[in-house]
Amino acid sequence: MKPIILLSNDDSIYASGIQTLYSTLHKNLGHLYDIIIVAPDRNNSATSHSITLKHPLRVTQIKKNFYTVDGTPSDCVNIALKKIVSQKPSLIISGINEGANIGHDVFYSGTVSAACEGALQGVPSLAVSEMGYNDHEKNKFYLKPAANFVTKFTKSVLENKFPPFRLLSINVPSIPEKQIKGIRYTKLGSNHYSTDMVERIDPHGLKYY
Repeated sequence: MKPIILLSNDDSIYASGIQTLYSTLHKNLGHLYDIIIVAPDRNNSATSHSITLKHPLRVTQIKKNFYTVDGTPSDCVNIALKKIVSQKPSLIISGINEGANIGHDVFYSGTVSAACEGALQGVPSLAVSEMGYNDHEKNKFYLKPAANFVTKFTKSVLENKFPPFRLLSINVPSIPEKQIKGIRYTKLGSNHYSTDMVERIDPHGLKYY
């Protein structure tokens, strides 16, 4: 039985980021590891580390090693570890998120929280986000270079036995792979977004925000 790398995210199993990451990991490490996806069945961005308490969770197997959960990213990792995978994964990777998770983002991010759930349960975990759009297509990301980078980083993590109960949040710039010059470890910064609330009136004359 091969060891397992578990993938999840907050953008859903159908998101380009997790699909690109899966195909790249499977191509490069599939002979050594079972790559398994357990991800939400719909977008769950900014759900933070919430878990589902009020309704039953349902798991659907899409195909071999592809599972969806009608819950949050934290639900996905929790139910994967308790009910889906046959052994504790060697590593959990959440992403690739299309958009950065820096500063205060990590407190709201479903991407980071999925990895955090894994770390809390003793599995070394990575949260991977991509920063900025590429220069050629508006609202598009260089997902393949990011997936290649994460695959190389994953090999290093597995070879060097990254300790349990640890989480790394990785932000990869959306640039061609040859322009990525290395890795810089840094502390968590801060960032501030607009706190304005937009007030509108619905067709019944009632306010909403």
